[in-house]
Amino acid sequence: MSDAPLDLVIVGAGFSGLAMAIRADRAGFPRFVVIEKAERIGGTWRDNTYPGAASDVPAHLYSLSFAPRSDWSRLFPRQGELQAYLEALVAEHGLANRLRLATTVRGATYDEAACLWRVETDRGVVAARVLVGAVGALHAPARPALPGLDAFAGPCFHTAEWDHGCDLRGKRVGVIGTGASAVQIVPEIAGRTAHLTLFQRSPAWILPRHDRPYGAGAKTLLKVGPLRRLYRASLFWRRELTALLGFTRVSRLTAGAESLARAHLKRAITDPDLRRRLTPSYRLGCKRVLLSDDFYPALTRPDVSLVTQAIRAVTPHGIVTADGTAHPLDVLILATGFAPAGSYDRLALTGRGGRTLGQAWREGADAFQGIALAGFPNFFLLLGPNTGLGHNSVLAMVEAQVAHVLGALRWLAKNPGRAVEVRADAQSAFRDAIDARLSDSIWARGGCGSWYLDGEGRNRTLWPGTATAYRRGAGRLRRRDYALVGPG
Repeated sequence: MSDAPLDLVIVGAGFSGLAMAIRADRAGFPRFVVIEKAERIGGTWRDNTYPGAASDVPAHLYSLSFAPRSDWSRLFPRQGELQAYLEALVAEHGLANRLRLATTVRGATYDEAACLWRVETDRGVVAARVLVGAVGALHAPARPALPGLDAFAGPCFHTAEWDHGCDLRGKRVGVIGTGASAVQIVPEIAGRTAHLTLFQRSPAWILPRHDRPYGAGAKTLLKVGPLRRLYRASLFWRRELTALLGFTRVSRLTAGAESLARAHLKRAITDPDLRRRLTPSYRLGCKRVLLSDDFYPALTRPDVSLVTQAIRAVTPHGIVTADGTAHPLDVLILATGFAPAGSYDRLALTGRGGRTLGQAWREGADAFQGIALAGFPNFFLLLGPNTGLGHNSVLAMVEAQVAHVLGALRWLAKNPGRAVEVRADAQSAFRDAIDARLSDSIWARGGCGSWYLDGEGRNRTLWPGTATAYRRGAGRLRRRDYALVGPG
């Protein structure tokens, strides 16, 4: 790699990194590279290839508004189709020569004298005015701290690291977890295994998915730009309405949604004991709400068991639960999700004055509008702290963040040799406003613990409002929130 300064370096080639690249190119900032540690682009949809992997946001909403596709095969796209969409973006927008695949970022340091970021990779150093972290909010698999897990004798793998060479036919398979990946995997592999045992720590609220393929007629209509945009808007506003009516707070809508979920459970599960064990004791929305039409029916199969006793230990040949029962297993699958800050925790960043990202986040991940940090000039995050969504497409947040970064690039273009840095008071005020809204949120008052919360019980993951409100606040860089700084 060359030391010649670029306009920007983007770390990560998933949805957010590619969105940033396409928009930067269109805006007249073509001098950039996208650094990706893997040998292929795709991020989440490259890594998660487990059986049944699919989006829980409709395809026409879970795609970039400035790069639409009219021929999605079904309402909720599956992994392969999403990966193909992302690869098509690279080809259609001429990004291939800007990609640096199979390249690992070892660290990045802000050069105060030159107002540049110097990014160290395993293939050399690259310098750029702006550094964008697009490494994904949910990327680092969370491995449970279970006694004996490393001693399990059979195949054991996380859902994000699916072992496609492991034949499950005729095997006794254990799945730990009942979150988003588990509800997709269990229906796919039940019936293929000799017996499937699902270990549940707490049940999830599940609503009907109502997935369906798009027919030829629908695809033809959606080729018409205005109709496609109208359809996308209808999908967006239906989901915004749930937040506007109180999805982020305990409200009448909460009780109504819980009634729908209980009715969905009752239709599928006739056994009262099984139904009781699958009914959450916390309020809907406190943890991620799941969508599935086939998870509950899979649990009624005679070759599928639901275990709700806590796991005491993993043995070489199975799991022992708290009641002393031994569950013999040949294969163990960890459907245990991701560490929400795991991707950014692994970025070795050093900002102004030698301060590292780890030091800045010693008390928890924090960024102005989830995008910028005081002390780190010309550094921006995509899908940073408190920008996750539980009710709508997270790409709405990504597009607002990309527009924010473009505002910085335009400002910098008019001020050669300078840098922009968010004001500490703006970042602090944003943090206070977020904490105030979160203190009365469903995640604080819903009666559950979740991966949304950090070790101190603070939600540093989700945005406590509508995507519209976020886009209104973050979609444009306001210069009053930033300082234009010079060398040193």
